[in-house]
Amino acid sequence: MHALLLCAVALALTLAPSDAAVRVFSLRANGLKGDPAGNPPDPFVKVWCGSSFGGMTEFHKDNSNPSWSASFYFRDCGANDHLTFEVWDKDLNFDDLLGTCVSSVQPGLHQNFACSLQYGTLFYSYEL
Repeated sequence: MHALLLCAVALALTLAPSDAAVRVFSLRANGLKGDPAGNPPDPFVKVWCGSSFGGMTEFHKDNSNPSWSASFYFRDCGANDHLTFEVWDKDLNFDDLLGTCVSSVQPGLHQNFACSLQYGTLFYSYEL
């Protein structure tokens, strides 16, 4: 019986690395631009890891330098998968894409990654 239990534990340990998980947190931006009329943006961010959509942040009205409280968890995301961030300006009819960032996931804790957008910079942290 003990041998069977030890085999089950050993099997679980060998399968664990494929069960990767990524946490994305501490999203913020500065210098974002709004519409051509000069209005400040109402920004929000959509987040993916690989083809898995993690969700989106809340939007901040009239804010060129927002920070978001949302965290995103990707259970099946691992090393060398791609994190994708889309920064949007919320509008009444159609939201405007302000920029996209893509980076390759690496093991460990990574804080304050900076990604240049056409107008402004997105910062984020993640851990694998």
